[in-house]
Amino acid sequence: MAHEIDTLRARLRFVKAPQPQGGTQASVAEAVSGILSAVRGEGDSAVRRYSAAFDKVEPQAFEVSREEREAAVARLDPQTRADTEFAIANVRAFAEAQLKTILPLEIELRPGLHLGHRVIPVARVGAYVPGGRYPLLSAPIMTIVPAKVAGCPEVIACLPPTAAEAMVAGCHLSGADRIFRVGGAQAIAAMAYGTETIPAVHKIVGPGNAYVNEAKRQVFGPVGIDQLAGPSEIYTLADETGNAEIIATDLLAQAEHDVHTRVGLITTHGALAEAVVAEVERQLETLSTASVARVSWAAQGEVTVCASEEDMIAYSDWIAAEHLQVHTRDPKAFAARLSGYGSLFIGPKASVVYSDKCCGTNHTLPTMGAGRYTGGLWVGSYVKIATHQWLDDAGVAAVAPPASRQSAAEGLEGHRRAAALRLEKPELFR
Repeated sequence: MAHEIDTLRARLRFVKAPQPQGGTQASVAEAVSGILSAVRGEGDSAVRRYSAAFDKVEPQAFEVSREEREAAVARLDPQTRADTEFAIANVRAFAEAQLKTILPLEIELRPGLHLGHRVIPVARVGAYVPGGRYPLLSAPIMTIVPAKVAGCPEVIACLPPTAAEAMVAGCHLSGADRIFRVGGAQAIAAMAYGTETIPAVHKIVGPGNAYVNEAKRQVFGPVGIDQLAGPSEIYTLADETGNAEIIATDLLAQAEHDVHTRVGLITTHGALAEAVVAEVERQLETLSTASVARVSWAAQGEVTVCASEEDMIAYSDWIAAEHLQVHTRDPKAFAARLSGYGSLFIGPKASVVYSDKCCGTNHTLPTMGAGRYTGGLWVGSYVKIATHQWLDDAGVAAVAPPASRQSAAEGLEGHRRAAALRLEKPELFR
């Protein structure tokens, strides 16, 4: 694979490429390890200490009361509430449609050999809702609503104590059973291990900063996680029909998220590449969030010219961008040839922003090349497919002899005996 990519990159022309990034975050893992250990051993007192140190807030109570939740909803601007409920309805409807495709199974594989699986909701889910640079009102919708559609009996939400009240309202409207004002790595630790106040969960979902991400990585195993998400990414694939203004606008819409956001254009048309670079620079002059977007564009922006559509597809599949837009002459046919991405936006009318906010697909997606092997958060992330089997005499007669022989060949005498017992002494099982 490395040789293939090196060969491909040799054929590409970069009108603009990412600048080398210096520095490491080696200390993040060590810092997070200390936080996890402290919360695991000390519980609420450690959570309170870290909240005071990192968020400069020491909540009197971690849990948001029912009265506070309802008051937060009541204080929402009417249009904001209507827009939030519009997004919730779309995400719920899409998740319900997805859930209908996940079916239980019962088959008789051979006479007397019955196999199957059940679709079982995760019993308790923890949704991390980031505070971040901007109050992303869609964040709780994307993590909480699919969990409730999946049938998870309990969904708890943790969000930084500094998060806007509208975020609390969003958690409530999305269906969170309990809401806690705890953020950062200490929230991940509390949900993973449990404290006097915050219950331990079985799976943690939701994006966060480097400390949250590292905490999810370190607690994974006894508790499940959705994925390890890096900074946001957007790439656009375009041929000569691409429009520089549309493409530049969409790239900057993601670039304003964070100074580490990765944005790019992959095209077969050199003139379009030059036009997009010029248009991005022009729009940055008037963009109110240019202090963030300009840094992202300068450090991570990439504009690549490919000699052919085949090269464009191969390079895109290798990058496997979180958000991938297709702006080509026949976008549906072109999209069908792609396999590496988090979520696909087919045609120029399908903006990433629509998915980010309210159209119904989930915005919690794989980054850093993970789109090569996985998709994003969806209703299936909240259920487990657990298999089962049962046999009658005919099934035992078919399975026991090869199982016994294989066990003997492996030198596992206990296995051989267990495999043979049901065949040799059927009277024990009447």
